[in-house]
Amino acid sequence: MPSRTASSPRVAVLADSDTRWKWGALTAYRIQSDIRLDGYLLRGRATPTVRQLDEVGARADALREIRGVDFVRSIDRTRYDVVVLACVGGAVQAMLHGLARTWESAAHRPVVVTGYVGVVYEKLADGLLLRHGADVVLANSRHDADRFRAVYRGVGADDDSVVECALPFLGGDRYTAEHDPYTVVFAAQPSVPENRADRTYLLRRAVEHARRHPGREVLIKLRSKPGEHTTHIEELPYQKLAAKIPGGLPANCRLVYGNMGEVLDRTDLLVTVSSTAALESLHRGIPTAVLTDLGIREVLGNHHFLGSGCLASWDELDAGHRPEPDPDWLARQGVAAEGEYGSAFDAARARVTALREAASLPPLRPYYTPRTAPGYLPGILARHGLDPQGAPLPGHTDATEETGGLRRIARETVREAARGAYRHGVQRVAPAIRRWGQL
Repeated sequence: MPSRTASSPRVAVLADSDTRWKWGALTAYRIQSDIRLDGYLLRGRATPTVRQLDEVGARADALREIRGVDFVRSIDRTRYDVVVLACVGGAVQAMLHGLARTWESAAHRPVVVTGYVGVVYEKLADGLLLRHGADVVLANSRHDADRFRAVYRGVGADDDSVVECALPFLGGDRYTAEHDPYTVVFAAQPSVPENRADRTYLLRRAVEHARRHPGREVLIKLRSKPGEHTTHIEELPYQKLAAKIPGGLPANCRLVYGNMGEVLDRTDLLVTVSSTAALESLHRGIPTAVLTDLGIREVLGNHHFLGSGCLASWDELDAGHRPEPDPDWLARQGVAAEGEYGSAFDAARARVTALREAASLPPLRPYYTPRTAPGYLPGILARHGLDPQGAPLPGHTDATEETGGLRRIARETVREAARGAYRHGVQRVAPAIRRWGQL
């Protein structure tokens, strides 16, 4: 078996979307800088495309697409020092149970790390308990670490796994002066808000801001191109809404894609409803506005920014308002704008190193079991091809496993066709059915 204290630890990252791949890969490099990184993309609705992977910019030494049941069956405990589960809560829970069963008699196993990709403003208890059982559950701020521990203690579960760190993708040059032209960026989100009227309203206000300020450039930063999926389903893409703007977009307003960090390099004012991009912007010291136009509501996620000093409306921004963030709020949210970010991962690095160098690790023991959640857990595991004990369900081991890297162009084309059919159902059929149900 390879040495557990080798100078170049080997890390496996399992991710199920573009943003979670970004979080998982960058987290791996933050907590163990000199590593060999193997990426595994969980096959599903949000499996990132080649373009999305290029845009994210997080690199791996090897990258392949895989089913969850195959990941559990094939992951070699002697090959890896650390496994990072960068997935939605249900997938994390399934992998924890599957790996626990696979490694149940092993004297040595990898350290298992998980966490959240961004702001945790909904499903706090649900998501946390689905992640319980990992050796390390990363909290992106002191605020989150306190909440995470409270949830685990509240159900009588061990909270020692919670470790405070920060979002791994904060960085970039400090904002020092306005650009020419002055650039306003509206960071759109796939699912917030979710109805046509609200999304059209936000787009219209961004366009009106461009028309009111012809000397400014207004960029509408989109997460994905038509046909692509992200972590969240986008039923009403802004591209389609923009095509219906009367008179079209003005010359100083346009849709943009690309790496968020590169867009922030030229940003003078970041505007959003509740995107994690707000934290990236605040980290750099860029003026940042979290919109109140649609109310401050949990369903929008902008309630997370209460006390931040960043809440503002388009009317205020049109009039020249530039929000001033509250330093105490920034500190509690892990936005170390004054240079403390360099030490934000020290605790996580020390914890993972200590676990790696331990003579042995205890078995993985998730809080949810067939005894504690008999009406919930089996369904979660079954969605990933596992039975209530974490073993592969009959028939789920028969499918041919991918042996190469990402599937080639022909297979990609087939997958995109399937996604197109799924997208049609999500964007056209499902909304129509909901409308009919309200008649």
